[in-house]
Amino acid sequence: MSRAGEVFENPVTGERTVVRLGTDETKGELLVVDLYVRPGGAVAGEHIHPAITESFTVLRGRVGFRLDGREDIAAPGRRLQVPPGVRHEWWNAGDEEAHVLVEIRPAARFEEMIGNLFGLAQDGKTDAKGMPNLLQLALIAQQFDDVIRFTKPPWAVQRLLFAVLAPIARAVGYRGSYAAYLTRPASALVPVGPWPRPI
Repeated sequence: MSRAGEVFENPVTGERTVVRLGTDETKGELLVVDLYVRPGGAVAGEHIHPAITESFTVLRGRVGFRLDGREDIAAPGRRLQVPPGVRHEWWNAGDEEAHVLVEIRPAARFEEMIGNLFGLAQDGKTDAKGMPNLLQLALIAQQFDDVIRFTKPPWAVQRLLFAVLAPIARAVGYRGSYAAYLTRPASALVPVGPWPRPI
């Protein structure tokens, strides 16, 4: 579980998070992070969260968002809330590092999923967009079905394809979650100020 001040990085997608309020402090109900995204950085792909609400407040830079197919650029001061089930993705749309305050509710399972994706990226086990290979993705998709669903290919196709691939993936040594990634220490520990709660 995360604690305030811990830093986690995805070198492939260009994401660096500094925990403001960790799951250790909220018993997994809420995670608040300062997200820093390098120019050209982006989330791994369009997705939905079946039961998670995410809020994004742009603090610096320009961030592109696609919410339910509508694309927009958010400047500093803009807050977007993404309810469960809404297709979304985001990217740094500017020439400088973007800084976004992100709030995730509930957060415990999300944190496990992101720990695995960041760990795979750190170990060079993803493509240039931060996605693991198809066998690994099949198991992650099944393991974290309650947390995230990528929108391409369509969900019905993914379920069928991943059901076929999952036994093969397990047989060759892949897992849906890795204890080593969930216990990997933060890359740094930094002082953080109080969480600026939204009005």
